[in-house]
Amino acid sequence: MKVLLTGANGYIGRRLKNALKNQKDVELRIFVRNKKSLSEDILKNFEVIEGDTFDRDALKKALDGIDMAYYLIHSLNKKNYKDLDNLSAQNFIDIASECGVKRVIYLGGLGVKNSDTSEHLLSRIQTGEILSSSDSVQSIWLRAGVIIGSGGASFEIIRNLVEKLPVMITPKWVNTYAQPIAVDDVINYLISSLYLEYDKNLVVDIGSQKMMYRDMMLQTAKALELKRYLIPVPFMSINFSSYWLNLFTPVPFIVAKALIEGLKCEVTVQNDNAKKYFPNIEPMNYIQAVQKAVSEIEENQVISRWSDAEGSSWEQTHAKEINDAIFVDRKEADISAYDKEKVFKAIKSIGGENGWFDYDFLWELRGIADKALGGVGLNRGRRDSCDLRLGECLDFWRVEDLKENERLLLFAQMKLPGHAWLEFKIEGDRLIQSAYFYPKGIWGRLYWYSLVPAHYFIFKNMINGILKNSLKNI
Repeated sequence: MKVLLTGANGYIGRRLKNALKNQKDVELRIFVRNKKSLSEDILKNFEVIEGDTFDRDALKKALDGIDMAYYLIHSLNKKNYKDLDNLSAQNFIDIASECGVKRVIYLGGLGVKNSDTSEHLLSRIQTGEILSSSDSVQSIWLRAGVIIGSGGASFEIIRNLVEKLPVMITPKWVNTYAQPIAVDDVINYLISSLYLEYDKNLVVDIGSQKMMYRDMMLQTAKALELKRYLIPVPFMSINFSSYWLNLFTPVPFIVAKALIEGLKCEVTVQNDNAKKYFPNIEPMNYIQAVQKAVSEIEENQVISRWSDAEGSSWEQTHAKEINDAIFVDRKEADISAYDKEKVFKAIKSIGGENGWFDYDFLWELRGIADKALGGVGLNRGRRDSCDLRLGECLDFWRVEDLKENERLLLFAQMKLPGHAWLEFKIEGDRLIQSAYFYPKGIWGRLYWYSLVPAHYFIFKNMINGILKNSLKNI
């Protein structure tokens, strides 16, 4: 069967892509914003179409001749994500109908549509309703609540709180019920949905045991062999809880707030269709899911993270601004006596637990300031201690461009009065390290000038640290 995968660079999409490419009876086509975000292996062996769901012509090209299509798209990081989600889903189902697609498989969220439903959950529900509105395209709408897996937003929030706080003052939402599910089980349901012999629209609620969020925290502590205490209080507002999560976990304020608003609503299974139509899938229990996620983190086997980018390239986003950057701090070094591959390997190891080669305390202070402003801070770290890939996050940076042994370009995702980039290039026998800043107004200019002294020490020592680190691997 011919299968289209959207959202292939997202948290679920990356894992599903790895599973689909091993299905011998599947002819896989991938729909992404930027081909460069995919590995050489994928580009060589699978058909890839560039575009997004707001480009109807690109959608027609992507859906032409397709039998089954996965819809794994969500615009949570955008301010008007609800409107964008609706438009995206409508475009997709319209074109799918025109192209004769037989089935659309959508992964949404558990939840009941009522006056208390959060905007985030409501958006997921409305997307499912739109995708199920066609008379000619069948939909299988899988609904999951809290997904437990390495790199997942929900799991990273719970894990960070449990690891960092022996005693937690908790708001009343910790007594809300949910039915978590392991990410591997979600992938299993998604794959099995391709082969389900059923010809009508179907909503399938998936999850393991029913439990409160406080139970998830305590069981996570048990899985991590930690002793933790929860003290519930009735007066913590959504904003306060969001700032609290922003401070102690990797998620930025806007994502934390959307998730917290959803926690006031129960996300529990409303039907028995999982057992009825997928009897061979037995979801693992919560402790098993946590232990597997932790094992993947410890063994550097994290396949995807919640913060993985949509796949846009720097040419599509800020190319003009970086070329017009008003402030540039550039350092160069002669690397004729160094192994260039090892120099680039050292460049790719920057950040996370590896640090920034010197003055790490200044980076940490900047991370704390960013968290205080509702930004991402340094908590995100790295997916892998050595490897990087296009679109993924590195502390409060995102990998915008990556050409092996030639160039690494990082875009700053911290709170700034402007846009900033950090670039490393190898040209001949020269290593060129450049920091670019495109300021917004007078505050942007004052910001840059205030950091000139710090930049002098940070960037000078950084390029020297890269060269020293490259020698450690010889």
